[in-house]
Amino acid sequence: METERYGDDATTEKERIKRRPHHLQQQQQLKKPYRGIRMRKWGKWVAEIREPNKRSRIWLGSYATPMAAARAYDTAVFYLRGPSARLNFPDLICREGRDSLRGEVSAASIRRRATEVGAQVDAVQVAAAAESRRCLAPDLNECPKLEDLEEIHHESLF
Repeated sequence: METERYGDDATTEKERIKRRPHHLQQQQQLKKPYRGIRMRKWGKWVAEIREPNKRSRIWLGSYATPMAAARAYDTAVFYLRGPSARLNFPDLICREGRDSLRGEVSAASIRRRATEVGAQVDAVQVAAAAESRRCLAPDLNECPKLEDLEEIHHESLF
């Protein structure tokens, strides 16, 4: 690793990253809220993980929400590295347990299980978002009620 001189002490790249201003670290956290995921240019969240002792990666899928991609990553990393793995949601993965693969720990089986979990979480997240939007959006075909108009008029006065 390349070192540079700042004053009297030699500083490595890792040390310079640690010294970054706090606002730069916050910007990076906003871009990548969970481990093992990234956002595509068009807004989809994808998850992938590197296989241990190999250069290849296991593709875990593309999701509408970052939480779904993170859960897919958690599932895969748990099967690859066991209970000591660094997870995004450690309390949620323990409920599933390691025995759901029944001894199969191939890249294909890990991908299959991770995409199942991610798809389930994605479906729940997207449905919840649609439900909240539906509750907030007024029905444009419905005539306004007198009480609603009085409330809007009252709020505009204050």
